[in-house]
Amino acid sequence: MKRIISFLVLTIAVSAMPSAACTSLVASGKATADGRPMLWKHRDTGAAHNYLERIPASVPGEFTYVGLFNQGDTLHREAWTGMNEVGFAIMNTASYNLAPDTAKVADREGVVMALALRKCRTVADFANMLDSLPRPMGVQANFGVIDAAGNAAYFETWDHGYKPYYIGGEGEPTALVRTNFSVSGNDSTGMGYIRYDNAHFLLDSVVEASVLTPEDCIDRASRSFYHSLIGYDVLNATPNAAWAVDQDFIPRYTSTASIVIVGVKDGENPDGTIMQARLGYPPVAEKYTVKVNDVPADLRPLLPGDRCRACAESQERKAKAFPIRRGSGKRYVDLDYIRSLQIR
Repeated sequence: MKRIISFLVLTIAVSAMPSAACTSLVASGKATADGRPMLWKHRDTGAAHNYLERIPASVPGEFTYVGLFNQGDTLHREAWTGMNEVGFAIMNTASYNLAPDTAKVADREGVVMALALRKCRTVADFANMLDSLPRPMGVQANFGVIDAAGNAAYFETWDHGYKPYYIGGEGEPTALVRTNFSVSGNDSTGMGYIRYDNAHFLLDSVVEASVLTPEDCIDRASRSFYHSLIGYDVLNATPNAAWAVDQDFIPRYTSTASIVIVGVKDGENPDGTIMQARLGYPPVAEKYTVKVNDVPADLRPLLPGDRCRACAESQERKAKAFPIRRGSGKRYVDLDYIRSLQIR
């Protein structure tokens, strides 16, 4: 009980925290149970509503893709994760310890990912695309990518360059995690160090045993209230805590999606690339399966205001999970309510 009480009285410097606080993983087939590469992005953003949509190729030489877009982006300018018809997939996390963005060009990560989904077939294509973009690129991000040949990598990318971290090759790690700092960046700044440790605690054992599954990410890590600094899972602690301070868990008040993309093995049909998605606050969001040619209607922007049903319903449940409206009340999550839902 003392541990629970001490957790609840942690001070929160929320005003100093960036709103884009994503947690992610890229895994090669050597880390997964089925031998296929995998991307996971747990998205945090100030944009409360997002949706998935299939974007047909508009010109010869480009690819049809499914992307995650913010409410109101009806022109699909910025994709925040996605997969295309030839088995290429991409996501990102913001990085806060790379060279600063230039003042005149910034926040172009979504534009870069939409372009990559239209144009890239392979991880190498993405590297070539980064080489070809005009400088400054207007990005400060860790881009995670996989392709239909089984390749996987992170690209820690700033205005004038990038550093790749390839995954799954000889002497390379079988999987990597990124939050909101870059390994190649300044190690005295950045964000997301506790969430980085959370993800490693939750996923390292299955990665090392080569039995990682999509469920380990989207069903467990994205809905886990494990806190590495405190050293226990507040949702499943004994005795159960009714409330928790919303600080440094993987799911956060600003979480709006958890997406896993499972690629194909080299030589397999890229049509086998699939996505699993929970839109809205992941601990209370329903899960859907998506293919490039099959996006469930609940995930598409068919409600007024370019909202999708799945995210809207999840956000309604999230409001009940954060029911205190006065003062700093929204910093407190009702764990009993989350336990009561039992959403699979």
